[in-house]
Amino acid sequence: MTRAVLSIGSNLGDRLAHLRSVVDGLGERVRAVSPVYSTPPWGGVEQDDYLNAIVLVDDPAFGCMDWLRAGQRLEQAADRVREVRWGARTLDVDVVWCAAGEKPLRSAAPELTLPHPQAHNRAFVLVPWLDVDPAAELEVDGEAHPVRELLRRLDPAERDGVRRTEHILAITTSKGEPCN
Repeated sequence: MTRAVLSIGSNLGDRLAHLRSVVDGLGERVRAVSPVYSTPPWGGVEQDDYLNAIVLVDDPAFGCMDWLRAGQRLEQAADRVREVRWGARTLDVDVVWCAAGEKPLRSAAPELTLPHPQAHNRAFVLVPWLDVDPAAELEVDGEAHPVRELLRRLDPAERDGVRRTEHILAITTSKGEPCN
């Protein structure tokens, strides 16, 4: 079984609908979805605030690259355009962490670095991740750290910029009924 932590974000168009498209598109692979947060843009490019969430997924037939490809397909369906690094986007789906069973996997492939090399610096990833997995750990420089500890190390302004919204991305059954 391969499990993954996906960070999703949108700051163009119907931001909430773009986030919902990920949960709907991954369907029964979704195990948990964090609350939705409003966050300032990261990376220094002037743009509108994002809506962000974390999605925990698993599928025994998926490897880490499969999660990347699934995220890219969802981005394409949302008309994602890659023009400026860290620029505005309709949808961003990042594979933050992946594991086979309980063993975290690593990747140094040019298209997928795991664990995500910047996740430990991003409150918009760490805060919602803790909502769905309070015991989460992330490897940084070859050493596992509790996500809670990594979040504490961030600048308070970075943490305070992550504001919980009233939005919920409900997981639905195959019959379209909410199950969380």
